[in-house]
Amino acid sequence: MGIKKRSKASAEFNMSSLSDIIFLLLIFFMLTSGLVAPNALNLKLPGSSNAKTVLPKQTDEVRISAEGGYFLNGRRLDLDVVAQELERRSSPTPMDYNFTIAPAKGTPVEHVVAVMDIALRLNINGILAAEE
Repeated sequence: MGIKKRSKASAEFNMSSLSDIIFLLLIFFMLTSGLVAPNALNLKLPGSSNAKTVLPKQTDEVRISAEGGYFLNGRRLDLDVVAQELERRSSPTPMDYNFTIAPAKGTPVEHVVAVMDIALRLNINGILAAEE
């Protein structure tokens, strides 16, 4: 009497369900990536130009100490007073007014961004100066 062997389980792997999951994940990430808005600053990077630029003789300077103190042309002021002074000085033509932002080495980024935010809010040009 012969004993019949049962059929062996197939050692093949079915890829159809895996490919369905991959396509669903791909569609999900493609749809959600369009909804994410980047939270970044809009910086104007320097470029080259052949035109001569006329700089004002006196440019105001906002220095920021490593401890978070703000100095406008050497006078220590609070951030609100710096904003009021910059608004007063740029009042006739804001787009023509320039000032430099000079943070000390080790200054937290939050203090620099606060001054850059004032420049953006007042629509004036703030030039971020590097270390001396």
